[in-house]
Parts: sequence; structure tokens; C-alpha cells
Amino acid sequence: MKVIVVKNQLEGGKIGFDLLKEAIENGAKTLGLATGSTPVEFYNQVVNSDLDFTDMTSVNLDEYVGLDGSNDQSYRYFMNKHLFEEKPFKENFLPNGKAADLDAEVKHYDEIIAEHPIDWQILGIGQNGHIGFNEPGTPADITTHVVDLEESTIKANARFFESEADVPRQAISMGLASIMKSKNIVLMAYGKEKAEAVKGMIEGEVTVDLPASILQTRDNVTVIADEAAASLLSK
Repeated sequence: MKVIVVKNQLEGGKIGFDLLKEAIENGAKTLGLATGSTPVEFYNQVVNSDLDFTDMTSVNLDEYVGLDGSNDQSYRYFMNKHLFEEKPFKENFLPNGKAADLDAEVKHYDEIIAEHPIDWQILGIGQNGHIGFNEPGTPADITTHVVDLEESTIKANARFFESEADVPRQAISMGLASIMKSKNIVLMAYGKEKAEAVKGMIEGEVTVDLPASILQTRDNVTVIADEAAASLLSK
């Protein structure tokens, strides 16, 4: 696991962009994408670049259950706003949060991932150590699944909604086993509130209690963290 400590999110976004550009130059065709506040500056760098994605495919990590792409809190809306409207791809895939049959949608998304192996995956990390919406206790061998969101995740995401009561209680998430199949993984973490999770991910034991710790078990993982998020690391 390579750790890059940066001063702020702007610097982190620029480094993430450089890593993406290098991956594309080396043949990456399918990108695994994330949402939330963490990758916003990274997407700004991408949008303001001359990179062309019209031959590329994206596969997103997750989507809230119950929200469709017209809802401004859905992850499809987020991706359209921050990336896809400015940088069109050949294909974009996100779970369908409005699917009538969630079990069928989970199986369908596993098929999409199998047909489009991810070359370069971007991740954030939750305060409880989740990646995607794989909450503490998620088994390492799980693929796409419906998640009951933890109270801490609901509270952390409430800032994006009018009230905490409006935050969906479930999401469809790419599983840990699916994430771990990605050829290259770049995880970004910013802010003091992520420091405990970052320390556990890098220096703690590998445990289902902190899902991101599974990243210790594989190669080709780069962590970009600002000084606050990296403040508890011993080295």
C-alpha cells in the first residue's frame, strides 16, 4: 500500500488525476467510480482536462435504494453533474435504486462487473471504515448486495439532505470481493474525522470490523490522504 500525504483536497485531486492519466496511458479502459464529497476536486481536474473518455466505460460503486437519476441526491445525478455531462463515456453503469426487484438488480450488476473488469478504481472511506457502502461486518467474499446503512453512515450523509429523516436507509453496493478484483485502486481520504479509519486501514489488523483494512491484503493500492486524515499514522 503506497501512502501519499498531501496538504489539501486540491493537491489530492491533482495527484489522483495524474494517476488516472497514467493508467489510461497504460491501457485502462474501465473505471470504477465513487461519489460523495471526497472525489469532487478529482472530478474537477478531470473535467478541466483534455482527456477523452468516449472509448471508455465507467462502473459506479453504489446507489441509494429508492432514488432515481432525477433526484438531486441520487448518485447518478451526482455523476451526471460532476463528470458525465462534461466528459461523456461510451457506457456508464450505476445500480438501479428504483428497481422493482432488488435481488434481480444485484445479480444484474454482478453480471455488468463481470463483463467490464475494472482497471482503475477510485474509493473514499467512511468514518466507520466502510468502502462503497460495505459497512462493518460485511464479509470479504460478498459481491453486489443490498445494504442496511448504519446509523453513523446515515448521520454522516444527512448533511446532503434537508433532514436526517430524508436519508435513504438502504443502498445497493458493489461488494468487497468485486472491489478487490480491480487491477488498481486509489483511495482518497480528507479531514480529521477520517483519521481513525485511515490509521486502522493502514496500520491496524485486517478485520471485518473495518472493511477498508482488506486493502492491506493486495498490491496496487495507493492512498491519498491530507495531513489531517493521516495525522494518526505512526510513520
